[in-house]
Amino acid sequence: MVQRIRLRYTKRGRLRFTSHRDFQRALERALRRSAVPMAYSAGFSPHPRISFANAAPTGSASEAEYVELALSARRDPELLRAQLDESLPNGLDIVDAVEATGSNFTDRLEASLWELRLDGVTPGAAGAAVAAFLAAETVEVQRTMKNGIRTFDARGAVVSLEVVESQVVAGADGLPESSTDIAAGRACAILRLVVRHATPAVRPDDVLSGLRVTADLALPVPAGATRLAQGPLDEESGAVTDPFAPDRGAAPALPSEAAEPQPV
Repeated sequence: MVQRIRLRYTKRGRLRFTSHRDFQRALERALRRSAVPMAYSAGFSPHPRISFANAAPTGSASEAEYVELALSARRDPELLRAQLDESLPNGLDIVDAVEATGSNFTDRLEASLWELRLDGVTPGAAGAAVAAFLAAETVEVQRTMKNGIRTFDARGAVVSLEVVESQVVAGADGLPESSTDIAAGRACAILRLVVRHATPAVRPDDVLSGLRVTADLALPVPAGATRLAQGPLDEESGAVTDPFAPDRGAAPALPSEAAEPQPV
């Protein structure tokens, strides 16, 4: 191995339903198609040295997924990014690349910034539920894991949670696209969530379960989740900053520079 390249990629639109394994296969095909000089592991069955970091759950869109490649020959990160992006389907987009400068990259991914779209929920109802959730010292939720159902606290990992936007979603005829219950349009609350990466990982679905536990907030349709950023957590401001900053030798990105969500 003579070089390591770190890439940021997205999952947008229908491609948000791709699993981690689906993307791994697509990336390996793109690497072969682009003739990338990969470094391989030793042993009886060598495989390309690819390291994934903290993949988003299947069904969630993301603007901030990360992977690191080990190369056997040097390549320009931007040219490599463009080659791989061209070889991947639209929606799985390679949007940034840097040469690794050391340190365990996964250790930099301390927190994630999520946007949660709650169709059919008014901003007032969402705000009341958020207030109840934040006022609780602990919020126990359950999730089915490999070893069965596990109960854990969904509150402790939450750095911030707020209602930031609301709108009425309507089709071309002026009626809601997925419901006719409210003839004037359907309310839609937007939440912004910053959550620390903990063990077990607290996911957006766990926070939504916590809102149901603390405030009986029922969602008429499944929420849409988009990860806007993941990286180091600025403890003073609560912002998630740029994990590539040490590789670039630049200051962390300001919160206002976070990627905007793409339509899902």
